[in-house]
Amino acid sequence: MRRGDKPVNIVVTEPIQIESLDLDAQGIARLAPNEEELAQGHSGKVVFIQGALPTELVTYVVTREKARFSKAKVLTILKPAVFRAEPKCKAFGVCGGCTMQHLDIRAQVAMKQRVLEDDLQHIAKIKPEEILRPMGGPAWEYRHRARLSAVNRSIKKGTVLIGFHEGKSGYVADMTACEILPKHVSDLLPAMRILVMGLSIVDRMPQIEIAVGEPEDPNSTDPKKSKPVTALVFRNLMPLTENDEQLLRDFADRHQVWIWLQPKGIETVAPFYPQTGKLCYRLPEFEIEMPFKPADFTQVNHLMNRVLVSRAIRLLEVQASDRVLDLFCGIGNFTLPLARKAKSVMGIEGLESLTTRAKENAEHNQLCDKASFMQSDLFAVTADSIASWGKAERWLMDPPREGAMEICKALADLHAKQDPLLPDRIVYVSCNPKTLARDTEILCHHAGYTLKGAGIINMFPHTSHVESIAVFQKP
Repeated sequence: MRRGDKPVNIVVTEPIQIESLDLDAQGIARLAPNEEELAQGHSGKVVFIQGALPTELVTYVVTREKARFSKAKVLTILKPAVFRAEPKCKAFGVCGGCTMQHLDIRAQVAMKQRVLEDDLQHIAKIKPEEILRPMGGPAWEYRHRARLSAVNRSIKKGTVLIGFHEGKSGYVADMTACEILPKHVSDLLPAMRILVMGLSIVDRMPQIEIAVGEPEDPNSTDPKKSKPVTALVFRNLMPLTENDEQLLRDFADRHQVWIWLQPKGIETVAPFYPQTGKLCYRLPEFEIEMPFKPADFTQVNHLMNRVLVSRAIRLLEVQASDRVLDLFCGIGNFTLPLARKAKSVMGIEGLESLTTRAKENAEHNQLCDKASFMQSDLFAVTADSIASWGKAERWLMDPPREGAMEICKALADLHAKQDPLLPDRIVYVSCNPKTLARDTEILCHHAGYTLKGAGIINMFPHTSHVESIAVFQKP
């Protein structure tokens, strides 16, 4: 336990008004300052109240006391907010995911947009010329990738628990359904419990990775070809017995899933039964089909990925004569659609395994003449690195949470030298508004770019995750 972190259980019956909401979906309230705080010019202590929403009047139970703030959970809602929603999932409040289910989806989007705008204002000291219209999609059954934990609780609970972790806890939530997984996957959770319970390595099967692809042939009259392809990757820390293998085969046949095994590191992920199959997602607007493996990084929300790719390419304003760079290209999610529009595209990625997969996907879509790929550490980029890539009129960047600071600093160095290698336009797709804002400060105040627009994509409804997109233009 950290110093000053005192677990308590204090019921507070005096009502308090909730002022705002943090990204963990906790209501934020402030106590009236005491005499000592007033004398020192301080405002009252902040209370973070789980389950409370802005404008609400609530009573609460303090669960943690710290010097500067308290943690609490709501006891009674005396005056509910107009944007309060009824949580759909039975595991809400226990499972650590989807902490915003009690907040109307429109309010979730508005909150995320405000987070992006505030970060740009406070960190980058800049306001976009245009606030892009938020992009949203299905609120439920959208998650086509997930990593579930499995833990043997047969002694205490009489079963294996399979699901996500509880909020800020190492424990696995006791859940038999998940509303953000496709229904056919959610329906498998009880059956997966029974399956793992029957294995000889029940204590050595800690994880099940789920990857759902689009139907092999959506227009086929064959039910097997017209249904989504579902792959389950079982993390087996010990070899399977013959009986274990038969149980897995029977499960695959009964539920029409594709089972993979992972005995060691990520490089050992391989199909078990059936031996062959096809996982893919499609980008119909660009006539792209993207095969992938369960361990490949792909967006979890297929529909929103289509919307995101379409908007990013429109914002990039690609001309048929342009050469484009796609940084952090992954398996070619943006690269290959860009190749349909540009003269040529080069995708750059830090992992050689991903550039190999991207090359395979370019070949699959017959785009090898326009799309090329290279492996490079994008967290160690210099002006010389950019010079080695060659001139490109348009850049697209889709970095991980760490952002693209070294790339932006290298662009600032080129700007200081008035180097013509600087791209005319950059579209930056971000999964972390704070690192986007940090990089925006470099691009706009040191590399000579203008922030033409920025907005959010509600890629992960009911969660605090903020996906965003920004457009930068050279004057």
